[in-house]
Amino acid sequence: MSDARVPSRWGPRWSRWVGRALAKGLWRTEVRGLEHLPRTGPVVLIGNHVGLIDGPVLHGIIPRGSHFLIGSHMFHGVLGALLRGAQQIEVVDSGRDALAQALAVLRRGDVVGVFPEGTRGAGRADAVQGGAAWLAIQSGAPLVPTALVGTRHTGEPTGVWPRPGRRILVEFGEPFALDLPDGLRGRARQEAAQAQLAEALRERIDRTLATTDLTLPDDAEANPKETP
Repeated sequence: MSDARVPSRWGPRWSRWVGRALAKGLWRTEVRGLEHLPRTGPVVLIGNHVGLIDGPVLHGIIPRGSHFLIGSHMFHGVLGALLRGAQQIEVVDSGRDALAQALAVLRRGDVVGVFPEGTRGAGRADAVQGGAAWLAIQSGAPLVPTALVGTRHTGEPTGVWPRPGRRILVEFGEPFALDLPDGLRGRARQEAAQAQLAEALRERIDRTLATTDLTLPDDAEANPKETP
């Protein structure tokens, strides 16, 4: 993979305060397990993806600067200018350049945020993509599974901007390192890493849901299929 520019630390230094104002000022975000997030060194933070505000909320409550991988469809207009100014990482086409930038951030010793489901949805991590696993393999950075609940409710569109006062819960799980057999190489190694990542994220989501009255959106219930 070719060399890529390293996103500047200056962007998160101001933008995380914007995220914090949204998470704690506009909405009521409860944060659990913050002690699990390493205070120094590289970290790959993996979170379930439910709605539009997942990224800003996480970016704001992480007590370190963070760079999230974000789809290119978000980099338009005023929002695009803000994301670029915040030095977030734009995922274009295959995402190779974005992964190179993220790997450079990790090698610098900073935090990369990834929503491995790849798109907003029910947030149950039933299917995940391989970018976060690849980054963990290449960098050796620990992964921190993170559950978000409440950023979107059943019946709301994935692009909803919640009303002020919305209750949100974010819970960070314990960091873990991939445990891969020495003999695994290539695609088999990537697939094993991806499976471990998905299992850890699903477990974190399930444990969080068991301790709150907040729920993930049930899109099937909101859009029932017509019966013949």
